[in-house]
Amino acid sequence: MGHGGGGALSAELIEQIFVPAYGNALLAGMTDSAVLQLGGARLALSTDSYVVRPLFFPGGCLGDLAVNGTVNDLAMSGARPAYLSAAFVLEEGVELSVVERVARAMGAAAETAGVTIATGDTKVVESGHGDGVYVTTAGVGLVPERVDIRPQRARPGDAVIVSGPIGLHGVAVLSVREGLEFGVEIASDTAPLADLVATMLDVTPDVHVLRDPTRGGLAASLNEIARASGTGVRLAERALPVPDAVAAACGFLGLDPLYVANEGRLVAFVPPADAEAVLEAMRAHPQGTGATLIGECVTEHPGMVVVSTGLGGTRIVDLPLGEQLPRIC
Repeated sequence: MGHGGGGALSAELIEQIFVPAYGNALLAGMTDSAVLQLGGARLALSTDSYVVRPLFFPGGCLGDLAVNGTVNDLAMSGARPAYLSAAFVLEEGVELSVVERVARAMGAAAETAGVTIATGDTKVVESGHGDGVYVTTAGVGLVPERVDIRPQRARPGDAVIVSGPIGLHGVAVLSVREGLEFGVEIASDTAPLADLVATMLDVTPDVHVLRDPTRGGLAASLNEIARASGTGVRLAERALPVPDAVAAACGFLGLDPLYVANEGRLVAFVPPADAEAVLEAMRAHPQGTGATLIGECVTEHPGMVVVSTGLGGTRIVDLPLGEQLPRIC
């Protein structure tokens, strides 16, 4: 299970098995979507599988997760998502009403995101060989000229911005999976982010890095960026937007909110001269009202992420080994 958690074991699996098998220049960027030149157009291409358990949770379900996740992976390259495919693996015995709920949620999410589900596939496996419904979506979108967003472009001095409160998705799924109550319902943040990204690019096309911190949370995303760019990242603990309910749930469960999955948040590295204008534009957008400056890119400790604590100390935020919360997306 740890190999699917978005941490060090996932990186090991990719680097030791898949990259040697497929090795090509397009894979070298190790991003969630590849930017391609095809017929004179710049396209972003992405694919992702969704195996969340339970299928329905506060704030969302497998269906909208499958659309928003792929839309957001495309948006993290600066692309305007356009078309998706959808492949279903159904377990024998799953109720058709459940499949219908998932499909309708996907349709509604696609309409909200402004994309078309243009093709798909369905397979059925024997009872006991699946977990109700699995969905794989792939997507394509157009990348505007002059936009070059990738982790290798992080530069010392860059402002590190997160688009809103973190940890909501992971805690929401865990609460219904384990039957836990925290005094207030915590809803997933699942949402499409392409329009927010377009708003940011309207301010400056020179956004350096974008990443949606899903598996492995904000910690995994920032470590991947730091290692890819050879820079360090310094966060301010007091600036991290952790909702009280998430902090309480993580404290109860022994989790660090930095490692908890999100599905409707992005982290951005932008030049310092553009940071205030980008923040202002994000906060004026429905998906960025909680945008917060949480740190900066630095020359010290290259390839590492550290947090300046409220007590004046510093702690290292390492890449997680495996998965704190399995089957989260």
